[in-house]
Amino acid sequence: MAADKNTPENEGRDYRDTVFLPKTDFPMRAGLPKREPEFLKRWEEENIYKQLREDAKDREKFILHDGPPYANGDIHIGHAMNKVLKDVIVKSQQMMGKNSPYVPGWDCHGLPIEWKIEEKYRKKKKNKDEVDPVEFRRECREFAANWIGVQKEQFKRLGIFGDWENPYTTMKFEAEAKIVEELLKFAKNGSLYRGSKPVMWSPVEKTALAEAEVEYHDHTSTQIDVAFDVVSTNADLPEGARVVIWTTTPWTIPANRAVCYGPNVDYSVLEVTGVGEGALVEAGDRLVIASALVSDFAARAGIEGHSVVSQFKGEVLSGTVLSHPWRGHTDADGHYDFDVPMLAGDHVTIDAGTGFVHTAPGHGDDDYVVAHVQNGIPVPYTVNEAGCYYDHVGLVAGQHVYKVADNVCELLTGVRALMAKGKLVHSYPHSWRSKAPLIFRNTPQWFISMSKTGLRDKALKAIREDVNFFPAAGKNRIEAMVADRPDWVISRQRAWGVPITVFVNKATGEVLNDDAVNARIVNAVTNGGADAWVAIPAQEFLGDDYNAEDYEQVHDILDVWFDSGCTHAFVCEDRDDLQSPADLYLEGSDQHRGWFQSSLLESCGTRGVAPYKGVLTHGFTMDGEGRKMSKSLGNTVSPHKVIEQYGADILRLWVVAVDYTSDVRIGDEIMKGQADAYRKIRNTMRYMLGNLVGFTEEERLSEDKMPELERWVLHRLFELDSMIKSKTNTYDFNPVFQALYQFCIVDLSNFYFEIRKDCFYCDHPDDERRRAARTVLDAVFRRLVTWFAPVLSFTSEEVWQSRFGTDVPSVHRELWLDTPAAWQNDALAEKWAKIRTVKTAVNGKLEEMRRDKTIGSSLQARVDVSIEAQHFEELNTLFDGLDMDEIFITSAAQLVSAPEGEQVFADALSVQASVAEGQKCERCWVVSPEVSENGDLCNRCQSAVEKIDSAAV
Repeated sequence: MAADKNTPENEGRDYRDTVFLPKTDFPMRAGLPKREPEFLKRWEEENIYKQLREDAKDREKFILHDGPPYANGDIHIGHAMNKVLKDVIVKSQQMMGKNSPYVPGWDCHGLPIEWKIEEKYRKKKKNKDEVDPVEFRRECREFAANWIGVQKEQFKRLGIFGDWENPYTTMKFEAEAKIVEELLKFAKNGSLYRGSKPVMWSPVEKTALAEAEVEYHDHTSTQIDVAFDVVSTNADLPEGARVVIWTTTPWTIPANRAVCYGPNVDYSVLEVTGVGEGALVEAGDRLVIASALVSDFAARAGIEGHSVVSQFKGEVLSGTVLSHPWRGHTDADGHYDFDVPMLAGDHVTIDAGTGFVHTAPGHGDDDYVVAHVQNGIPVPYTVNEAGCYYDHVGLVAGQHVYKVADNVCELLTGVRALMAKGKLVHSYPHSWRSKAPLIFRNTPQWFISMSKTGLRDKALKAIREDVNFFPAAGKNRIEAMVADRPDWVISRQRAWGVPITVFVNKATGEVLNDDAVNARIVNAVTNGGADAWVAIPAQEFLGDDYNAEDYEQVHDILDVWFDSGCTHAFVCEDRDDLQSPADLYLEGSDQHRGWFQSSLLESCGTRGVAPYKGVLTHGFTMDGEGRKMSKSLGNTVSPHKVIEQYGADILRLWVVAVDYTSDVRIGDEIMKGQADAYRKIRNTMRYMLGNLVGFTEEERLSEDKMPELERWVLHRLFELDSMIKSKTNTYDFNPVFQALYQFCIVDLSNFYFEIRKDCFYCDHPDDERRRAARTVLDAVFRRLVTWFAPVLSFTSEEVWQSRFGTDVPSVHRELWLDTPAAWQNDALAEKWAKIRTVKTAVNGKLEEMRRDKTIGSSLQARVDVSIEAQHFEELNTLFDGLDMDEIFITSAAQLVSAPEGEQVFADALSVQASVAEGQKCERCWVVSPEVSENGDLCNRCQSAVEKIDSAAV
């Protein structure tokens, strides 16, 4: 029998043993840097990746194909962002019911690794050409393998799930064989050819570079204005008129073969009447300049006076022939004794210069097109692989292009062709490896035609019709690049990579296309890697039908973008756990020019379709002040240091908390902010754990018996479930994080938990209100923890184990729960939005009382909520059937009608508050007249204690 409350033994009783305070071992302090490795160890011991594959073996596949990072150093913060984002997507798709494997990969060939090995030999005063090529390649392979091992562990530390024991690498023999096989498909269909045209060239590395290997830095160039004499013209030019060009590359003057004009540009012939001290022009010079640029030119040339002799449209210059400034030079051995035609060019502008474009078809793409392609002018070979002029080039033979500017100017001055000289700081292409400036250089290279087999059209069709881009602007970007790009340069003059495995007939220049020869090549590379091309005599590949003496064995190396562009073939197509086309490719926005494009061209060229259904791009990582990261500035952020200080989950949280589709910032203050957000999320989880102790299925209450507040929470879960799944399918996780964070902090911690705290602590376990609250709390817990699992991978596992124990399967093997449509209740949501408006007003008044020290706790107050009369019925209806004391967390509350007014609902509210009347309940701390009647408990607590005491007997 329960003890009577008024009996002497109950006087001054401590009721703490009757209150259901939260209980959990889940620590408030995360200690992630120490705890996370424990989970990594468990996942590895359990082989979580294998378990996930087994769980999902019969489900629909979702394939995110990993773009391979380069194996040549520790990972940087950009790598971390990229890999975490991929992991979030893969885990989310898995938890939405897909089979979502992840096969990591590495790009292993190319210049950066070759450069490192070459450095070793340079220190020994040896040229790499003196080293046995097989030995050199072996060292490159070992270098790459070492860094793959290092990066693998660094990626795993981020909590990335994947097939780490069986990744793909471009240097595996079977991969190299597949790359060769793909190359030979282009040879077979006739789109592979050797041509000669200007390509971006590094005189330091002595190789052609792809656009993706180029970075732009400020560079100081010598700018010159050069006059060309007129040999013949149909235009009405005054006697002695000379055409003036402007260039920032004086070293290309020896390669000049034409001058371009704008047909619709207005030109003027100006006669110099006065010059300043040191000017190169002279009084009486007659010079042709674009009318819009006369004043700029005059300032550069030191012209202090001039008159305009005549004006005309550029179109009249058609057929005009000029002479090279060094024509007839006594020391040039006739090298420059050729005509220099004037050509119409759409690329001619009046933004800067003189309105005439010096055209060296061997050293510029526009120059090459207008001079050679459109007008058939031969392209001279002027500069060798080291950036020095060939011996046959008159006046400058053997000189380096970057050291010749002064000599060129002196030679031009000697023939009165130099009109002005100065310095210009401008953005200029540099090698991303050596950091040295680059040149355009005419050189024989191997190309894949964009037109012969319709490759451009196939790629554009795929972009426009078959691929989804996230964000959508990526579509326009890659479409413009493909539409305007020249033929694909795939050859490099290097040692470490997959060779261009073709033979060229010395007599005809044709590529040998023989299925038997090709099969022998592929088989040899399969068995011995790309080294086989170097190690096996050519005759063995050619067999009995061809004589090796009649064929050139090509030893150029494939561009690494061709390598990685083939990964869909030897990864997605060849592995049973994957499929092609992949659902998603995900890399930085620079890969529209790089991997996205090379993969697209390779697949469209050999299969006619894109290798992916979707493309997602993220921005670049910047420091906390928005500056580009660089070692020289000392503003780089190391993922390792972030993990050591905060833990990988904080870094993972940062990835989804920022708008990763744009450039993103990271720094100490930003990470402190993420750590604070994490702490609030963790506390929400901890609160749920503490209040779900002992929850059983028998305690569960059906929705139809739940109070409105619980049904409102279920509606919020329905809204979140719909939004999260929709955004996840478009890979847009920033809104997901924001919604979940706001739900944790605003809806749960600051609203629902505050209201229901009294219910959790003080209601009897059998009370339906408490059962309803705990049932909803269980629904929230299971969804919130699994929704967060792809992002907070370590913490979600810890939370899951804290509730269910370490013997249950990992949280990552769970699926996101379906949320019943019956939980949707828009009318209830609208109603509670207004109730929260009222509660916000009440909270403001209570806070004033706390500041004034009128009250300490809100339970010491009573409030009167008044509203203008025309809104009173609406307010009264809102709270009909609800316990306002409970919602406002006060001891008393009532609604009051105020005089008529003209305010809208929210503005018509006012709140008055005072100290509540009665005594404080010793169990729940509510102030009520009931307490003095019962002794020291309110009626609710009196009933609860009696039930608890009865059960204890």
